[in-house]
Amino acid sequence: VSMNIHITVGTRSFAATLTDNATVRAFRDRLPLTLEMDDLNRNEKYHDLDTTLPVDSHRPGQIQNGDLMLYGSDCLVLVYDSFSSPYSDTRIGSGEDPDGLKEAVGDGSVSVTFSGQ
Repeated sequence: VSMNIHITVGTRSFAATLTDNATVRAFRDRLPLTLEMDDLNRNEKYHDLDTTLPVDSHRPGQIQNGDLMLYGSDCLVLVYDSFSSPYSDTRIGSGEDPDGLKEAVGDGSVSVTFSGQ
């Protein structure tokens, strides 16, 4: 099973390495997936999924540009600007080279495609 995916925003594609957990396995079963993601706090895009995924949450403290997380059991989060977080999330993966992700996602809502590699 490949543990890498592509995150595509417009014409830009970013590689991400996935964590190996039940959340990731359930998420991969849904790929490819194109979601309209809304902005939150000018540092992440999120989408409320129509189904829940298994949860293995922890408090990461620092969340990095390119991190892909699950908040709760059904909110997919793509971080585009690193920040310190007091919340518990389930890590799905992290961007291999997220330079340019912030510019690619821009302000407001954006369509993002997650696909297997």
